[in-house]
Amino acid sequence: MRFFATCAKGTEGALRRELSALRLPAVRGDRGGVSFEGPLEAGMRACLHSRTAMRVLLELARFPAPSPEALYEGARQIAWGEWLTLRTTLAVEATVSSSAITHSGYAALKVKDAAVDVLRDALGARPDVDPKDPDVRIVLHLARDEAALSLDLAGEPLHRRGYRGATTLAPLKETLAAAILLLGGVEPEAPFVDPMAGSGTLAIEHALRARRIAPGLGRAFGFQRWPMYRGGPQSAWDRMKVEAREAILPRAPAPVLARDLHTKAIDAAHRNAAAAGVAADVTIERADARELQPIAERGFIVTNPPYGERLMSGEEDPRVQQKKLAGFYRGLAGMLTRHSGWTAVVLSGNPLFERALELRPEVDHRLWNGPLEAHLLKYRIP
Repeated sequence: MRFFATCAKGTEGALRRELSALRLPAVRGDRGGVSFEGPLEAGMRACLHSRTAMRVLLELARFPAPSPEALYEGARQIAWGEWLTLRTTLAVEATVSSSAITHSGYAALKVKDAAVDVLRDALGARPDVDPKDPDVRIVLHLARDEAALSLDLAGEPLHRRGYRGATTLAPLKETLAAAILLLGGVEPEAPFVDPMAGSGTLAIEHALRARRIAPGLGRAFGFQRWPMYRGGPQSAWDRMKVEAREAILPRAPAPVLARDLHTKAIDAAHRNAAAAGVAADVTIERADARELQPIAERGFIVTNPPYGERLMSGEEDPRVQQKKLAGFYRGLAGMLTRHSGWTAVVLSGNPLFERALELRPEVDHRLWNGPLEAHLLKYRIP
Protein backbone atom coordinates (compact mmCIF):
# COMPACT_ATOMS: atom_id res chain seq x y z
CA MET A 1 0.00 0.00 0.00
CA ARG A 2 1.10 3.58 -0.64
CA PHE A 3 0.49 6.27 1.96
CA PHE A 4 0.85 10.05 2.08
CA ALA A 5 1.18 11.88 5.40
CA THR A 6 0.30 15.56 5.12
CA CYS A 7 1.81 18.34 7.24
CA ALA A 8 2.00 22.10 7.61
CA LYS A 9 3.94 23.96 4.95
CA GLY A 10 7.60 24.11 5.88
CA THR A 11 7.55 21.08 8.20
CA GLU A 12 8.06 18.39 5.56
CA GLY A 13 11.68 17.82 6.66
CA ALA A 14 10.68 17.21 10.26
CA LEU A 15 7.98 14.75 9.20
CA ARG A 16 10.36 12.91 6.86
CA ARG A 17 12.89 12.40 9.66
CA GLU A 18 10.15 11.33 12.04
CA LEU A 19 8.70 8.68 9.71
CA SER A 20 12.18 7.42 8.84
CA ALA A 21 12.87 6.99 12.56
CA LEU A 22 9.74 4.80 12.73
CA ARG A 23 11.43 2.59 10.09
CA LEU A 24 8.55 2.90 7.66
CA PRO A 25 9.45 1.70 4.15
CA ALA A 26 10.21 3.97 1.16
CA VAL A 27 9.90 7.30 2.98
CA ARG A 28 10.11 10.20 0.50
CA GLY A 29 9.53 13.88 1.06
CA ASP A 30 7.18 15.82 -1.19
CA ARG A 31 5.49 19.18 -1.21
CA GLY A 32 2.94 19.28 1.58
CA GLY A 33 3.88 15.97 3.13
CA VAL A 34 5.77 12.68 2.98
CA SER A 35 4.95 9.42 1.18
CA PHE A 36 5.76 5.94 2.43
CA GLU A 37 4.78 2.35 1.67
CA GLY A 38 3.93 -0.86 3.48
CA PRO A 39 0.97 -2.84 4.80
CA LEU A 40 -1.98 -1.15 6.49
CA GLU A 41 -0.12 -1.48 9.80
CA ALA A 42 2.47 1.03 8.52
CA GLY A 43 -0.21 3.69 8.19
CA MET A 44 -1.61 2.80 11.59
CA ARG A 45 1.86 3.14 13.13
CA ALA A 46 2.22 6.61 11.60
CA CYS A 47 -1.13 7.63 13.12
CA LEU A 48 -0.08 6.43 16.56
CA HIS A 49 3.44 7.84 16.67
CA SER A 50 3.73 10.82 14.33
CA ARG A 51 3.85 14.13 16.17
CA THR A 52 4.04 16.37 13.09
CA ALA A 53 1.70 14.79 10.50
CA MET A 54 -1.73 16.33 10.02
CA ARG A 55 -3.34 13.37 8.23
CA VAL A 56 -2.36 9.93 6.96
CA LEU A 57 -3.92 9.00 3.63
CA LEU A 58 -4.07 5.54 2.03
CA GLU A 59 -3.93 5.98 -1.73
CA LEU A 60 -6.51 3.91 -3.63
CA ALA A 61 -5.97 5.06 -7.21
CA ARG A 62 -4.59 7.70 -9.56
CA PHE A 63 -6.08 8.29 -12.99
CA PRO A 64 -6.65 11.03 -15.60
CA ALA A 65 -9.84 13.02 -14.96
CA PRO A 66 -10.16 15.70 -17.65
CA SER A 67 -13.97 15.71 -17.34
CA PRO A 68 -16.72 14.89 -14.83
CA GLU A 69 -17.47 11.71 -16.79
CA ALA A 70 -13.83 10.59 -16.62
CA LEU A 71 -13.73 11.28 -12.89
CA TYR A 72 -16.87 9.22 -12.34
CA GLU A 73 -15.68 6.31 -14.49
CA GLY A 74 -12.23 6.28 -12.88
CA ALA A 75 -13.76 6.24 -9.39
CA ARG A 76 -16.07 3.36 -10.41
CA GLN A 77 -13.04 1.15 -11.09
CA ILE A 78 -12.12 1.09 -7.41
CA ALA A 79 -13.18 -2.00 -5.46
CA TRP A 80 -15.31 -0.05 -3.01
CA GLY A 81 -16.74 -3.27 -1.61
CA GLU A 82 -13.40 -3.84 0.16
CA TRP A 83 -13.88 -0.64 2.18
CA LEU A 84 -17.63 -0.04 2.41
CA THR A 85 -20.74 -1.98 3.35
CA LEU A 86 -24.41 -0.98 3.24
CA ARG A 87 -24.19 -0.08 6.93
CA THR A 88 -21.07 2.06 6.47
CA THR A 89 -21.52 5.81 6.26
CA LEU A 90 -19.20 7.79 4.03
CA ALA A 91 -18.21 11.30 3.03
CA VAL A 92 -16.04 12.67 0.25
CA GLU A 93 -13.75 15.65 0.73
CA ALA A 94 -12.26 17.23 -2.39
CA THR A 95 -9.63 19.79 -3.31
CA VAL A 96 -9.36 21.04 -6.88
CA SER A 97 -6.67 23.07 -8.63
CA SER A 98 -5.69 23.79 -12.24
CA SER A 99 -8.28 21.38 -13.62
CA ALA A 100 -11.23 21.44 -16.00
CA ILE A 101 -13.46 20.65 -13.01
CA THR A 102 -13.31 23.82 -10.94
CA HIS A 103 -15.89 23.18 -8.20
CA SER A 104 -14.69 20.94 -5.36
CA GLY A 105 -18.23 20.15 -4.21
CA TYR A 106 -19.18 18.91 -7.69
CA ALA A 107 -16.02 16.80 -7.90
CA ALA A 108 -16.80 15.25 -4.50
CA LEU A 109 -20.36 14.51 -5.68
CA LYS A 110 -19.12 12.58 -8.73
CA VAL A 111 -16.83 10.41 -6.57
CA LYS A 112 -19.61 9.79 -4.06
CA ASP A 113 -21.99 8.79 -6.86
CA ALA A 114 -19.41 6.35 -8.26
CA ALA A 115 -18.78 4.71 -4.88
CA VAL A 116 -22.43 4.24 -3.92
CA ASP A 117 -23.36 3.13 -7.44
CA VAL A 118 -20.76 0.35 -7.27
CA LEU A 119 -22.34 -0.95 -4.05
CA ARG A 120 -25.87 -0.56 -5.39
CA ASP A 121 -24.99 -2.60 -8.47
CA ALA A 122 -23.40 -5.32 -6.34
CA LEU A 123 -25.74 -5.38 -3.33
CA GLY A 124 -28.97 -3.74 -4.48
CA ALA A 125 -28.79 -0.73 -2.14
CA ARG A 126 -26.65 2.32 -1.43
CA PRO A 127 -24.84 3.24 1.81
CA ASP A 128 -25.68 6.51 3.53
CA VAL A 129 -23.67 9.72 3.39
CA ASP A 130 -22.71 11.43 6.67
CA PRO A 131 -20.71 14.59 5.97
CA LYS A 132 -20.11 15.38 9.64
CA ASP A 133 -19.03 12.05 11.17
CA PRO A 134 -18.58 9.35 8.51
CA ASP A 135 -17.25 5.86 9.11
CA VAL A 136 -15.10 6.17 5.98
CA ARG A 137 -13.75 9.50 4.78
CA ILE A 138 -12.75 9.52 1.10
CA VAL A 139 -10.31 12.21 0.00
CA LEU A 140 -10.05 13.43 -3.59
CA HIS A 141 -7.16 15.57 -4.76
CA LEU A 142 -7.70 16.77 -8.33
CA ALA A 143 -4.84 18.72 -9.87
CA ARG A 144 -4.00 19.33 -13.54
CA ASP A 145 -6.77 16.93 -14.56
CA GLU A 146 -5.29 14.01 -12.58
CA ALA A 147 -7.30 12.51 -9.74
CA ALA A 148 -5.81 10.93 -6.63
CA LEU A 149 -8.32 9.10 -4.45
CA SER A 150 -7.43 8.12 -0.87
CA LEU A 151 -8.92 7.05 2.43
CA ASP A 152 -8.21 9.10 5.56
CA LEU A 153 -6.88 6.80 8.28
CA ALA A 154 -7.00 9.46 10.98
CA GLY A 155 -10.58 10.68 10.70
CA GLU A 156 -10.14 13.79 12.82
CA PRO A 157 -6.88 15.65 11.99
CA LEU A 158 -3.90 14.35 13.94
CA HIS A 159 -3.26 17.66 15.74
CA ARG A 160 -6.37 16.90 17.79
CA ARG A 161 -4.57 14.83 20.40
CA GLY A 162 -7.53 15.04 22.78
CA TYR A 163 -5.89 17.02 25.58
CA ARG A 164 -6.47 20.61 24.56
CA GLY A 165 -9.85 21.60 25.89
CA ALA A 166 -8.77 25.11 26.87
CA THR A 167 -7.13 27.56 24.47
CA THR A 168 -5.88 31.12 24.35
CA LEU A 169 -5.78 33.66 21.54
CA ALA A 170 -4.03 32.29 18.40
CA PRO A 171 -2.84 28.96 19.88
CA LEU A 172 -0.24 26.85 18.09
CA LYS A 173 -1.51 23.59 16.64
CA GLU A 174 -0.03 20.62 18.45
CA THR A 175 1.55 19.31 15.24
CA LEU A 176 3.27 22.64 14.52
CA ALA A 177 4.55 22.80 18.09
CA ALA A 178 6.02 19.31 17.69
CA ALA A 179 7.63 20.32 14.39
CA ILE A 180 9.23 23.36 16.06
CA LEU A 181 10.81 21.06 18.64
CA LEU A 182 12.13 18.68 15.98
CA LEU A 183 13.37 21.33 13.55
CA GLY A 184 14.98 23.26 16.40
CA GLY A 185 16.88 20.19 17.59
CA VAL A 186 15.40 20.45 21.08
CA GLU A 187 16.79 17.63 23.21
CA PRO A 188 14.13 15.71 25.19
CA GLU A 189 16.60 15.09 28.04
CA ALA A 190 17.52 18.79 28.52
CA PRO A 191 15.84 21.42 30.73
CA PHE A 192 13.08 23.22 28.85
CA VAL A 193 11.46 26.63 29.33
CA ASP A 194 8.69 28.40 27.43
CA PRO A 195 8.46 31.90 28.95
CA MET A 196 5.34 32.83 26.93
CA ALA A 197 3.54 29.51 27.05
CA GLY A 198 -0.05 30.54 26.36
CA SER A 199 -2.18 27.41 26.79
CA GLY A 200 1.00 25.35 27.19
CA THR A 201 1.18 23.54 23.85
CA LEU A 202 4.97 23.72 23.35
CA ALA A 203 5.72 22.63 26.92
CA ILE A 204 3.14 19.83 26.81
CA GLU A 205 4.39 18.53 23.45
CA HIS A 206 7.95 18.58 24.82
CA ALA A 207 6.89 16.69 27.96
CA LEU A 208 5.03 14.07 25.90
CA ARG A 209 8.11 13.58 23.74
CA ALA A 210 10.46 13.53 26.73
CA ARG A 211 8.38 10.80 28.38
CA ARG A 212 8.00 8.92 25.08
CA ILE A 213 4.22 9.10 25.18
CA ALA A 214 2.88 8.36 21.69
CA PRO A 215 0.66 11.28 20.61
CA GLY A 216 -2.10 8.99 19.35
CA LEU A 217 -2.56 6.94 22.52
CA GLY A 218 -5.37 9.09 23.88
CA ARG A 219 -7.68 9.23 20.87
CA ALA A 220 -9.63 7.16 18.34
CA PHE A 221 -8.91 6.95 14.61
CA GLY A 222 -10.98 6.69 11.47
CA PHE A 223 -9.60 3.30 10.45
CA GLN A 224 -11.10 1.75 13.60
CA ARG A 225 -14.53 2.25 12.00
CA TRP A 226 -13.66 0.58 8.70
CA PRO A 227 -15.53 -2.71 8.12
CA MET A 228 -12.29 -4.69 7.62
CA TYR A 229 -10.77 -3.44 10.90
CA ARG A 230 -12.30 -6.26 12.97
CA GLY A 231 -10.02 -8.78 11.31
CA GLY A 232 -6.24 -8.64 11.49
CA PRO A 233 -5.83 -4.84 11.76
CA GLN A 234 -7.52 -4.70 15.19
CA SER A 235 -5.10 -7.25 16.67
CA ALA A 236 -2.13 -5.40 15.17
CA TRP A 237 -3.43 -2.09 16.56
CA ASP A 238 -3.86 -3.55 20.04
CA ARG A 239 -0.26 -4.82 19.95
CA MET A 240 1.02 -1.41 18.84
CA LYS A 241 -0.71 0.32 21.73
CA VAL A 242 0.63 -2.18 24.27
CA GLU A 243 4.18 -1.60 22.95
CA ALA A 244 3.67 2.17 23.05
CA ARG A 245 2.48 2.10 26.66
CA GLU A 246 5.42 -0.07 27.70
CA ALA A 247 7.83 2.51 26.23
CA ILE A 248 6.56 5.39 28.38
CA LEU A 249 8.98 6.79 30.95
CA PRO A 250 7.58 7.35 34.47
CA ARG A 251 8.63 11.02 34.49
CA ALA A 252 10.31 13.63 32.32
CA PRO A 253 14.13 13.37 32.59
CA ALA A 254 14.64 17.13 33.09
CA PRO A 255 12.61 20.15 34.30
CA VAL A 256 9.89 21.51 32.00
CA LEU A 257 8.80 25.06 32.83
CA ALA A 258 5.88 26.96 31.27
CA ARG A 259 5.36 30.61 32.20
CA ASP A 260 2.91 33.27 31.10
CA LEU A 261 1.81 36.64 32.40
CA HIS A 262 -1.90 36.12 31.78
CA THR A 263 -4.07 34.31 34.31
CA LYS A 264 -6.37 32.81 31.67
CA ALA A 265 -3.36 31.31 29.90
CA ILE A 266 -2.06 29.82 33.14
CA ASP A 267 -5.45 28.25 33.88
CA ALA A 268 -5.64 26.82 30.35
CA ALA A 269 -2.12 25.40 30.59
CA HIS A 270 -2.92 23.69 33.90
CA ARG A 271 -6.06 22.07 32.45
CA ASN A 272 -4.34 20.96 29.25
CA ALA A 273 -1.29 19.51 31.01
CA ALA A 274 -3.58 17.51 33.30
CA ALA A 275 -5.61 16.22 30.34
CA ALA A 276 -2.39 15.20 28.56
CA GLY A 277 -1.19 13.27 31.61
CA VAL A 278 1.91 15.43 32.16
CA ALA A 279 0.75 17.71 34.97
CA ALA A 280 3.48 16.31 37.24
CA ASP A 281 6.13 16.98 34.59
CA VAL A 282 5.32 20.60 33.70
CA THR A 283 5.80 23.40 36.21
CA ILE A 284 3.46 26.27 35.35
CA GLU A 285 4.07 29.78 36.69
CA ARG A 286 2.60 33.24 36.23
CA ALA A 287 5.46 35.62 35.45
CA ASP A 288 6.77 38.18 32.96
CA ALA A 289 8.90 36.56 30.26
CA ARG A 290 11.44 39.38 30.47
CA GLU A 291 12.22 38.53 34.10
CA LEU A 292 13.15 34.89 33.50
CA GLN A 293 16.45 33.76 35.07
CA PRO A 294 18.39 30.59 34.16
CA ILE A 295 17.13 27.46 35.94
CA ALA A 296 20.19 25.37 34.95
CA GLU A 297 23.59 25.75 33.33
CA ARG A 298 22.22 24.77 29.95
CA GLY A 299 18.91 23.95 28.33
CA PHE A 300 16.44 25.12 25.73
CA ILE A 301 14.21 28.20 25.70
CA VAL A 302 11.49 27.52 23.13
CA THR A 303 8.74 30.02 22.53
CA ASN A 304 6.32 31.64 20.11
CA PRO A 305 6.32 35.33 21.10
CA PRO A 306 3.35 37.49 20.12
CA TYR A 307 3.60 39.02 16.67
CA GLY A 308 2.09 42.30 17.82
CA GLU A 309 -1.70 42.17 18.05
CA ARG A 310 -1.94 41.25 21.75
CA LEU A 311 0.37 44.07 22.87
CA MET A 312 -1.36 46.97 21.19
CA SER A 313 -4.04 47.84 23.78
CA GLY A 314 -6.09 49.59 21.10
CA GLU A 315 -3.74 52.45 20.15
CA GLU A 316 -4.54 53.73 16.69
CA ASP A 317 -1.16 55.30 15.86
CA PRO A 318 0.99 52.63 14.13
CA ARG A 319 4.14 54.41 15.29
CA VAL A 320 3.09 53.96 18.91
CA GLN A 321 2.32 50.31 18.24
CA GLN A 322 5.70 49.68 16.66
CA LYS A 323 7.53 51.46 19.46
CA LYS A 324 5.75 49.41 22.10
CA LEU A 325 6.44 46.14 20.29
CA ALA A 326 10.10 47.00 19.75
CA GLY A 327 10.43 47.74 23.48
CA PHE A 328 8.92 44.39 24.38
CA TYR A 329 11.30 42.57 22.04
CA ARG A 330 14.29 44.41 23.55
CA GLY A 331 13.26 43.16 26.97
CA LEU A 332 12.86 39.66 25.60
CA ALA A 333 16.30 39.83 23.95
CA GLY A 334 17.84 41.00 27.22
CA MET A 335 16.37 37.98 28.99
CA LEU A 336 17.78 35.60 26.37
CA THR A 337 21.27 37.06 26.58
CA ARG A 338 21.30 36.29 30.34
CA HIS A 339 21.07 32.59 29.44
CA SER A 340 24.68 32.00 28.45
CA GLY A 341 25.19 28.39 27.36
CA TRP A 342 21.52 27.89 26.54
CA THR A 343 19.87 27.40 23.13
CA ALA A 344 16.90 29.54 22.11
CA VAL A 345 14.38 28.32 19.53
CA VAL A 346 11.93 31.05 18.60
CA LEU A 347 9.04 31.07 16.12
CA SER A 348 9.22 34.72 15.09
CA GLY A 349 6.51 36.42 13.10
CA ASN A 350 8.03 39.90 13.21
CA PRO A 351 11.51 41.05 12.03
CA LEU A 352 11.64 43.47 14.97
CA PHE A 353 12.54 40.53 17.20
CA GLU A 354 15.60 39.60 15.15
CA ARG A 355 16.80 43.19 15.18
CA ALA A 356 16.39 43.37 18.95
CA LEU A 357 18.39 40.22 19.69
CA GLU A 358 21.37 41.12 17.48
CA LEU A 359 22.66 37.54 17.29
CA ARG A 360 23.13 35.55 14.13
CA PRO A 361 20.77 32.55 14.11
CA GLU A 362 22.26 29.12 13.62
CA VAL A 363 19.02 28.10 11.87
CA ASP A 364 16.56 30.33 10.00
CA HIS A 365 13.75 28.14 8.67
CA ARG A 366 10.58 29.51 7.10
CA LEU A 367 7.31 28.09 8.43
CA TRP A 368 3.62 28.94 8.25
CA ASN A 369 1.58 29.34 11.42
CA GLY A 370 -1.78 28.93 9.73
CA PRO A 371 -1.83 31.64 7.03
CA LEU A 372 0.96 33.65 8.71
CA GLU A 373 4.54 33.31 7.51
CA ALA A 374 7.02 32.98 10.36
CA HIS A 375 10.67 32.08 10.85
CA LEU A 376 11.97 29.35 13.11
CA LEU A 377 15.15 30.86 14.56
CA LYS A 378 17.70 28.88 16.56
CA TYR A 379 20.36 30.71 18.57
CA ARG A 380 23.28 29.47 20.66
CA ILE A 381 23.51 32.03 23.46
CA PRO A 382 27.19 32.90 24.02
